Amino acid sequence: MSFRNILFTILFLVQSHAAFSQYKVDRLITIGRSALYYEDYVLSMQYFNQAISAKPYLYEPWFYRGVAKYSLDDFAGAEADCDEALKRNPYVVNVYELRGIARIQQKKYKDAISDYDTALKYDPMNRGLWHNRVLCNIRDENFDVALAQIDTMLTRWKQQSTLYLMKADIYMQKKDTTAAVEALDKGLEIDPYDGQAWSARSIISLSRSEWKEAEGMLEKAIHLQPKQANNYINRALARCNLNNLRGAMSDYDKALEIDPNNFLGHYNRGLLRSEVGDDNRAITDFDFVLRLEPDNLMALFNRAVLLDKTGDLKAAIRDYSKVIKEYPNFWTGLEYRAACYRKLGMTKQAERDEFTVFKARLDKHLYGKQPRLSRQQMRKRSDEDPEKYNQMVVEDTQEMEHEYQSNYRGRVQNRKVDMELQPLFSLSFEPMNDELRTSYIAFDRHVEAFNQRSHARTIYINNKQTALDEDESEKYFIYIQSLSDSIGSLRNFQRIMDVVFLRAVAFTVIQNFDEAINDLTTYLQEDTASVPALWLRAVSQSRMNNFMASEGVNVALKNVNVMADFNRALALDPNNAYLLYNRGTLYAQQQEYQKAIEDFTRAIALDANLAEAYYNRGLCAIYLKQTKAAVRDLSKAGELGLYTAYSIIKKFRN
Repeated sequence: MSFRNILFTILFLVQSHAAFSQYKVDRLITIGRSALYYEDYVLSMQYFNQAISAKPYLYEPWFYRGVAKYSLDDFAGAEADCDEALKRNPYVVNVYELRGIARIQQKKYKDAISDYDTALKYDPMNRGLWHNRVLCNIRDENFDVALAQIDTMLTRWKQQSTLYLMKADIYMQKKDTTAAVEALDKGLEIDPYDGQAWSARSIISLSRSEWKEAEGMLEKAIHLQPKQANNYINRALARCNLNNLRGAMSDYDKALEIDPNNFLGHYNRGLLRSEVGDDNRAITDFDFVLRLEPDNLMALFNRAVLLDKTGDLKAAIRDYSKVIKEYPNFWTGLEYRAACYRKLGMTKQAERDEFTVFKARLDKHLYGKQPRLSRQQMRKRSDEDPEKYNQMVVEDTQEMEHEYQSNYRGRVQNRKVDMELQPLFSLSFEPMNDELRTSYIAFDRHVEAFNQRSHARTIYINNKQTALDEDESEKYFIYIQSLSDSIGSLRNFQRIMDVVFLRAVAFTVIQNFDEAINDLTTYLQEDTASVPALWLRAVSQSRMNNFMASEGVNVALKNVNVMADFNRALALDPNNAYLLYNRGTLYAQQQEYQKAIEDFTRAIALDANLAEAYYNRGLCAIYLKQTKAAVRDLSKAGELGLYTAYSIIKKFRN
């Protein structure tokens, strides 16, 4: 061979190796992004770590690892990864956007503003960047700057009602309620269905003691945003002042159903219960408040009064004494404690408290009588004047809640919706682990036959893919490597094929669906009638398709392959409930609801306890506007343990 040919061969091999190396890194990044899509954040970081080790000069794995860290609430880590990504490519808007959001979570508003300033140089019409920058300026109290930026935005997006909401927030913080009302009214003129704007408008009416107007606005806010606990808390306050105590109590109950740990809900409901004579339940509210805030003396005194009224005098004296220790000149507390002492026959202690009060206040009130709930007067939460113990509590400031916008999250990962189909049943090394369905065992004769033959790791049927932690994912990487090593040393052909199948299952666990499909295709070349291989390949391709569709890729042809595998598997095993369920779910994803219902119905005939089939059939019935059938199926799914079905029933019955 000539020197020229040898040199050409060497160059070709080097270029081929470089091309393969780049392909490998690209695959690692793609698999990591797929894991992000399926919210397996720790596993995704394992792939991005490998990509960073192989090609540390690429910005993408740093950026996507930052996304994973942000999703795990590691905001400092996400910021640090964005720093590294920007060192490698300082022109990517998404990286500035992610770092800005991460900095916001750390209350580093000035730094976040700097990120948005830079990002807007490259993408000046990105409304989300403008929106977040304004909110950062509001949080940093750069009110004039924020107002100027909103005015600029209004020249570009005139019909954006949220801009007027942000304006109103600024004016309220500047104590200009007139300008705030004008801004909110303008926003509601553009979008009268903005529940947040109605809620903000009601806060101004509450501050002006315009109870009837506030109640009306809050009714609209609640209709549009029924899951916001603060709206019910505020409407209860308005209703108390309108003497609608029953309505106020109902609102507090609803608020605490939504947010069981809501301080104001428990505190004010306790006051209201005490006024209507429901003393024992009022005590439970103040017990809860004191578990949240053990040093809250106002709650402690209210509980003492209630314990006094219900005859638990020693407990009442205990609570009174704690308050008096902090406020020794709290005459009402001394009077009430003295009354308790007298009831217990502790005359000496009672006279000491009475004499203390007498010396300081000759015109003291008759002790032992609790003043009625003062509705017209409200105290700020930070106001600790003990004489205001019986006043309703409001927050010191009621800030408007603004949502930061983040475009990258929508592209990288799937946002779950209320009405989401139950996932496909697949094969896994993990059994179904559902605390609500402990008696259900998923069984298939083909899978059991493989387990009996291979005597290796047991394969289970499962439709819940759990996220792996770092140790678990590392064990799977090691396991896959051990399987790969064993393939070369085995001499028994059937054993080799079993190992290939086990490796395919392991690849699906670590979300490397491409390699799983390669192994399963190899397996099917030797065993064309393998139902488990067809089953697992279809599920793996479907999961890949879902991720690619989220990236904007047309996956129609690839879905044909999925359907072909399910059809072939069902031709071999027509009585497999899980395959029927899976094909029905695929039909439902393609909006072929009638075909989906037929498959779900056949699956249920084979396995009457398959809750997922009832659930998905119920959703298909909803889409076909067959409400009665939908409720019937969802009710059965709930009965079998899928309790999320009940929330959908409630939604469609309302």
